[in-house]
Amino acid sequence: MKIHADAGRCVGAGMCALTAPELFDQSEEDGTVLVLRAEPSTAQEATARRAVQVCPSGALSIS
Repeated sequence: MKIHADAGRCVGAGMCALTAPELFDQSEEDGTVLVLRAEPSTAQEATARRAVQVCPSGALSIS
């Protein structure tokens, strides 16, 4: 599994960082998504999927 983030689509809502703070953070400059760990562990996969689902702008995806 690999997490992909499109910072251009991100609206800075922060739902990803709230849902999975071990995987995501927000830029101090503009609040857009920062992926801390693009390849989550097996134990983190469900949390990563949840973060993708709750993203209001659709800026996150998983492959």
